[in-house]
Amino acid sequence: MTKLSMYESLPFDEATAPSLVSTGELPQTEQVRDAITEAYERYRSNGDGAVADYIPALASASPGLFGICVVGARGRFFEIGDVETAFSIQSVSKPFVFALVCEAIGYEAARHRLGVNSTGFPFNSLMAVELNKDRTMNPLVNAGAIATTSLIPGDTGDEKWERIRDGLSRFAGRELTLSKDVYESESATNMRNHGIAHLLASYERLYFDPDEATDVYTRQCSLDVTAHDLAVMAATLADGGVNPMTGERVIVAGVCRRVLAVMATAGLYELSGDWLYQIGMPGKGGLATYSPPLDAAGNSVRGQLVTKCLAERLGLNLFASQPAENLTASPMS
Repeated sequence: MTKLSMYESLPFDEATAPSLVSTGELPQTEQVRDAITEAYERYRSNGDGAVADYIPALASASPGLFGICVVGARGRFFEIGDVETAFSIQSVSKPFVFALVCEAIGYEAARHRLGVNSTGFPFNSLMAVELNKDRTMNPLVNAGAIATTSLIPGDTGDEKWERIRDGLSRFAGRELTLSKDVYESESATNMRNHGIAHLLASYERLYFDPDEATDVYTRQCSLDVTAHDLAVMAATLADGGVNPMTGERVIVAGVCRRVLAVMATAGLYELSGDWLYQIGMPGKGGLATYSPPLDAAGNSVRGQLVTKCLAERLGLNLFASQPAENLTASPMS
């Protein structure tokens, strides 16, 4: 089994310090601030993992950069470290573009065309396309994500791109811009995604020109964001589709809960079950971390450690519940 950071032991004994129960609200301000500061100080010196180099422009990121931001569904936010350092959004863009497609064509049409089940394969697998009769199994692996991008309204690649950039900017609450360096670097090395797009087109499961769809997808992944931006974007999903900082409704509530469902089942690709088992699905706000070193599965080492710790400290795990006390069983009338 791949060694996963999320399986590292918690920095406290669960038996003597049980996790908080999710209530739909973050704890008191001081408690949140103390927990975030504690997690930052505990993991900032962790040197595990390696900076991604599958896209040459990503390899120059400093492994020492580290930031944590939590944004509540009511607009409170708490942050520490390198939370304003810009980096390309990459695959984190996928659930938000899926949300825009669901909003545009309806979530049932999106489910029919894209699928919502886990693949059990890595994010860039061609085998998953070949072995699955529906070809696209969910919008968060690369095949489904490229198909999702192809469904964004627009007659040209530029129109689709502007629709995506505008939509993700509304999630973030500010105008997002393209990292030219990352876009050019990724465009020069994304042959596998081009292959996936053409394979999908051969099965009539792509809804735009494959080369143009791949280009728009590459631009989508090259948008610059910060940890603060991502926390606001996540908090918008936690707030039923309303950006808690701007008050703007970005997507309708019905779309929002379906996006969250797919994130739970497929958001960490073939390791999504491990993530739910260890951490759960935060639902009262948005937590974002920035730390370039990744583990063997391609996930941020410090990010996973911080998320696991804060899920326990702040009651973010939706599977944690409080037993009823002093109640007498009685039949329902």
